[in-house]
Amino acid sequence: MTRHRILFTVVLIFIIALIGFQVIKPRLVETAFHKRIESSFAAPAPLADGLHIYVCGAGSPLPDPRRSGPCLGVIAGEQAFIFDVGSGGNRRLSPMGFPLGKTQKIFLTHLHSDHIDGLGEMLMQVWINGNRSQPLPLIGPVGTKQVVDGFNSAYALDQGYRVAHHGADIVQPSGFGGEAREVTMADKSVVVHDEDGVKITAFSVTHEPISPAFGYRIDYKGRSVSISGDTSFDPNVAAMSKGVDVLFHEALNMEMVRAMRDGAAKAGRARISKIFDDITDYHTSPVDAAKTAATANAKALVLYHIVPMLPNDALIPMFMRGTEDEFDGKITVSEDGLIVRILADNGTITYENGLD
Repeated sequence: MTRHRILFTVVLIFIIALIGFQVIKPRLVETAFHKRIESSFAAPAPLADGLHIYVCGAGSPLPDPRRSGPCLGVIAGEQAFIFDVGSGGNRRLSPMGFPLGKTQKIFLTHLHSDHIDGLGEMLMQVWINGNRSQPLPLIGPVGTKQVVDGFNSAYALDQGYRVAHHGADIVQPSGFGGEAREVTMADKSVVVHDEDGVKITAFSVTHEPISPAFGYRIDYKGRSVSISGDTSFDPNVAAMSKGVDVLFHEALNMEMVRAMRDGAAKAGRARISKIFDDITDYHTSPVDAAKTAATANAKALVLYHIVPMLPNDALIPMFMRGTEDEFDGKITVSEDGLIVRILADNGTITYENGLD
C-alpha cells in the first residue's frame, strides 16, 4: 500500500469515527445526565467522625470568579452549622455535599452586607430541603433581629406562593424564615452553643466602626477550629484560638490594595481611591494572619475573605509574600469548594475540592 493510500485510509477512518461520535454523542450526554441525577439524590456516604469545614464562600465584596461572598459550612459529628451567608455561598454548599436540610443554626460574625446578602436564599433553601417545622435559629451580634426580620418580610410573599403551589405537607409554613438570637458579650467571649459534645464560642474581634463583631471557635471531641470573621490584627483572635487544629482567618494584602488605591487615584477616581485606602485599617494582612496562627499554636492556617480578588494562581505568591517567615504550618489560600476534614480519633487534617 502506497503512502498516499495509507494516509487516505487513516483520514477516512478518522472521519468515520468523528461522524460516529457525533451520532452517539447525544446518547452519551443523556446517559451522563441521568447518572448525575442518580448520584446527586443518592444518600451521601457517611462522614468519618470529626470536624468537616466547607468553604462555600472564600471571597469579599470585590467580584472574584473563584470566590463567592464569605460563607463557611461546618459539620461537627452529626451537627451542621453555617457561618456567614455571603452572596452565592448557598449555591456552593449542596454541590459540595453539605446537608443543607440538616442545618441546625446559622452564625453571623457581623452585619456587613457581604456577610448577610445571601441570607434570604439560604433560609429558603434550608426550609425547602429540610421541610422545617420551625424557623431556623440565627445567632449574631446586636442588630441581627433587624436583619432577619427584614429578610423574613422580603420573602413572605414567596413563602405564600410556595405553600400554595406545593402544599403545607411538603413545605410547612411554620418552618419558614429565621429566628434571630442576639448575643451580648460581657467579656471577650461567650458560649453560644453547647449540645451533644459540640461547643461553639463567640469571641470579640476588632472591626471598627462595625461593632460588635465576632469570631467563633468550634470544639468537638478534642478537635477544634476557629473563624476570625472580619477583623484588624487582634490578639484576642490568637488567645481564643489557642491550640486549634485549623484557624480560618480573613486576609487582605495591604500592598496590593494600596496599589489599587493609587491606580484609582491616578485615573481620577478619588472616591473609589479613598474606599480602597479606608479598608486597610480594619482588615488583617496575610502576614499578620500568619503571626496570629503562630501565636495561637494552630496546626494549620486557611486564609479566606480574600482581598483583592485573585483570578488566577499566579498572583498567590505575591499575596502570600512574607507569611512563611511567620508560621511554619500549612497555609492555604482558599477558594470556593475547599473542604477541610479533621478526624476526631487522630487529628489527621485533609484537604479536598468538593466542586470537582
